[in-house]
Amino acid sequence: MKALVVYDSMYGNTETIAKAIGGAIPGEVGVRRAGDVSASDLQSIDLLVVGSPTQGGRPTKPIQDFVNSIGGTVRGLRVAVFDTRLSAKWVGVFGHAAERIADALQKRGGILAAPAAAFVVGGKEGPLKEGEAARAAEWARGLSANKK
Repeated sequence: MKALVVYDSMYGNTETIAKAIGGAIPGEVGVRRAGDVSASDLQSIDLLVVGSPTQGGRPTKPIQDFVNSIGGTVRGLRVAVFDTRLSAKWVGVFGHAAERIADALQKRGGILAAPAAAFVVGGKEGPLKEGEAARAAEWARGLSANKK
């Protein structure tokens, strides 16, 4: 499998999750920041994974810009999404990044390979809740096992 994990990270937590996901997917896998990826990078991959911290109920601006820049290049491509978020219930009132990314990719023709995943941070700057990187790797192994 050839996969690309695209992420943005403000305090390193989402980057840790992205690297755990990239390390668990078998095959040729790239893990890159959103600002370092263009639509042409998606032409030869089998799976695109996109992740962002949740900021005000949304993905970060670099992730929004990335998704907006790729247009229909994800049409027919398996995609998966994740975010990092606080566990406080009031935060969910605003929504979460992963669901918004999933909606945007599906509107562009991407095929969701798995439900959106959420990984919990202990505060605005983290750290990640214990075991989240391992849980991210397990989620990623499921992505490669569920090839359609």
